[in-house]
Amino acid sequence: GFLGPNGAGKTTITSLVARLYDPTQGRIRLGGIDLREASMESLHEVVGVVTQDAHLFHDTIRANLAYAKPSATEGEMVSVLKSAQVWDLVSSLPEGLDTVVGDRGHRLSGGEKQRLAIARLLLKGPGLVVLDEATAHLDSESELAVQRALDTALTGRTAPVLAHRLSTVRGADQILVVDGGRIVERGNHRDLLALGGLYADLYNTQFRSGSRSDDVAEVL
Repeated sequence: GFLGPNGAGKTTITSLVARLYDPTQGRIRLGGIDLREASMESLHEVVGVVTQDAHLFHDTIRANLAYAKPSATEGEMVSVLKSAQVWDLVSSLPEGLDTVVGDRGHRLSGGEKQRLAIARLLLKGPGLVVLDEATAHLDSESELAVQRALDTALTGRTAPVLAHRLSTVRGADQILVVDGGRIVERGNHRDLLALGGLYADLYNTQFRSGSRSDDVAEVL
């Protein structure tokens, strides 16, 4: 999990992992391999990204899924849609998998689009998943559904997770608090609370107050 003020460097770190940038110093390794020595094709096979604005093409649900794996069978598609907690919706539509979602998926809610994006990710099956504020714009009910889908999507995978909400990352194996381009705190949820630093301040503000304030969302 990555937390920290706006401009701290969180998104830059995950962009390095996806090789949208190359480092000017040091190196980024995946499986022991410097990413600059790997082909983009091989990197795309093992890295998947889900952002806060899931991109869907003006096409059918089937075509949007097949973008990740053109050879996928209908059975595979149904399986990942179930895992992503969105099959009930798709199966209830008159045209099912052949339903056109509209430009950028405008015929679907934010939570539905995110779950379709997660289904597409599951169909691809990458070993490393970058989640860049994947639940940032969702209401509580949609966030819960997407979080259940992510629990399935992340099983057995490495996942750098950026989040506005501490609830998204507090179960991470390791949480990195970034400030000024540097990692200033490192540990799991319990360790960081005991440390009494920036993470603890953010946690106390967000949870002890009994609400998820917009102010906190802006800080993270």
